[in-house]
Amino acid sequence: MSELINNSAKRKENLKEVILRIHNGESPELLNKQLAELLEKIPYGEVVEVEQELISEGLPMEEVQKFCDVHSRVLNGNIDLSHQKIALPGHPVDTFIKENKEIEKVIKNIEKNSKKILKLEDNSEFGKLFFSIKSDLNLLMDIDKHYLRKENLLFPFLEKNGITGPPKVMWGKDDEIRVLIKSSISVLHNIDEISTDELSGIFSLIINPAIAGLRDMIVKEEQILFPMSMDKLTTSEWYEIYKETSEYGYCIYDPQIEWKPEGIETIENDSIDSDNINLQSGSFTIKELSAILNTIPFDITFVDKNDKVKFFTQGAERVFLRTRAILKRDVRMCHPPSSVHIVDQIVDDFRSGRETRAPFWIEMHGKFIHIEYFALKDENGEYLGTIEVSKDITELRSLSGEQRLLNYKNEGNNEQ
Repeated sequence: MSELINNSAKRKENLKEVILRIHNGESPELLNKQLAELLEKIPYGEVVEVEQELISEGLPMEEVQKFCDVHSRVLNGNIDLSHQKIALPGHPVDTFIKENKEIEKVIKNIEKNSKKILKLEDNSEFGKLFFSIKSDLNLLMDIDKHYLRKENLLFPFLEKNGITGPPKVMWGKDDEIRVLIKSSISVLHNIDEISTDELSGIFSLIINPAIAGLRDMIVKEEQILFPMSMDKLTTSEWYEIYKETSEYGYCIYDPQIEWKPEGIETIENDSIDSDNINLQSGSFTIKELSAILNTIPFDITFVDKNDKVKFFTQGAERVFLRTRAILKRDVRMCHPPSSVHIVDQIVDDFRSGRETRAPFWIEMHGKFIHIEYFALKDENGEYLGTIEVSKDITELRSLSGEQRLLNYKNEGNNEQ
């Protein structure tokens, strides 16, 4: 037993040394050979432990993220998957892997057509190949659903198991891939403005890096993340993930098999009863309160004084998707790494009393979204937490004149 422990410790030290040497500028190609000789095979769980230890020891998360793709290429083929658990059909991991297979098919099609279009001697097929490539890139935008399920459903359970650093690093890489795919689509917006030479540059600078990022992420997921998650999460936790999966949708793949593990009983949510909630200005039953909160025309999310997500409304038209997986999750873990510093500032300013509200507005999917954060205080001024209020105000911005008569259709510009 002690020999196995010592072997594990030695492998992790060797891997840590190689990763640090990559960060110090040594050639990954040369280190790849050395790593294979040193490690032969390293269990997937130890890879995560090493990354977690490096971050805990002070290696900046941004630095780990910067070299994350290099790490995966060096490790590819050196990870021991012989003891990984196999996910049954319909299991969330099975769905993730099947999505990856479909992603790979689209990638291969893009690569095939890109070679053809760059070798054309005349422009007879240029338009057809161009639109095929652009169509496939649009299809790859579906990766957002795959990544959102991973970030908002799987990562919270890993955090509960003490695995916090690696998910954050992976989330950062997800965001990089999203940007590259969006940029690839954006630069191909007009066929009349792009020559074959310009297209070659676009592939080299944007599209090829997007494809490489997608492939590297597939390696990270299937050789490290999913096997390790299968070991760490309980069947009940996987079933919680499964139940929330449809909230996000699927990526290029539509699972046809329902997964319900043995021993899991479906418990209907019958927690709403007729008990009254009495407040200073009135009262209502729990059922009435639930209906009110889910009918108001904006989203509310409540983060308590310990920075844990405690509640969110479930209206019919939600601005941002929320699932129960975020409950009791640190609010910082619910945002991409690039915006965590803003979350920290808002919470610190609210807790200290320097500020009481923080408004933002953004344009998203053709809609104008207003987001505002409010400090929640009791009658003595004690900080209780933060509420986020989000609303689609696209239609409100277009209102003019007045509407004084009843009009259910509410055309928006009626002057009565």
